[in-house]
Amino acid sequence: MELNLKGRVALVTGAAKQHGNGRAIALTLAEEGADVACADIDIDNARSVAEEIKGMGRRSIAVKVDQTAPEQVKAAVAKIGEELGPIDILVNNAAVSSVGLISKEQTPPWEKVISIDLSGPYYWTREVFDSMAERKWGRIINISSLAGELGGFGQCGYSASKGGIVSLAKTAALEGARYGITANAVTLGTIATDMFDTIRPDMQERLIKRTPMRKLGEPQDVANIVAFLASDRAKFITGANIIADGGFSLFVF
Repeated sequence: MELNLKGRVALVTGAAKQHGNGRAIALTLAEEGADVACADIDIDNARSVAEEIKGMGRRSIAVKVDQTAPEQVKAAVAKIGEELGPIDILVNNAAVSSVGLISKEQTPPWEKVISIDLSGPYYWTREVFDSMAERKWGRIINISSLAGELGGFGQCGYSASKGGIVSLAKTAALEGARYGITANAVTLGTIATDMFDTIRPDMQERLIKRTPMRKLGEPQDVANIVAFLASDRAKFITGANIIADGGFSLFVF
């Protein structure tokens, strides 16, 4: 199924990791015809992804951004506009996590997670929103996690931020609907990314067994959903939270 994103400019945050969702999303949007800006704090690997996209015959640039700094986000959007054109598709994928019980969590980790995982997506959304509204077309897609739906033991900052970006997408959907902007969230279960590899083997096994499909999702599964939401085939979908978790969130006896 061709989604025809030709002529669209996409920005994917957190696009640098070799086995991450961001890279898969960036490459898939390019395969569907979009020119893609790859934003990440890891500029070397972001450039590598951009080069892959150029090899597909699309335009692409890498931008180094600390998305906790609104002035850097603003400058990045301006740079992308100059080199590729105004942003049509924003994918808020970049995120970090930390471990700490509510009563034990220290302030710096909490603030770091919230600033990257929640404030960052807000800054990006704020910077692209008016331009999308003026052009009467835009797609905002926030990548969330089941931790934002179910909570996460020892993950208070991550859970709070992931729940927050679902609400951010819903608010952007309400405010953008009259201007041709759709905004949605994609809430993920356990995906075979670099982050999953950092989990203890016994916990990995438990997560897979807890998933009714008895397997991990792949970054390409995530990318396929995002590409669909970015296309005109999904033009009447807005304010949705699409859960892609292999059935993990279902109540299973």
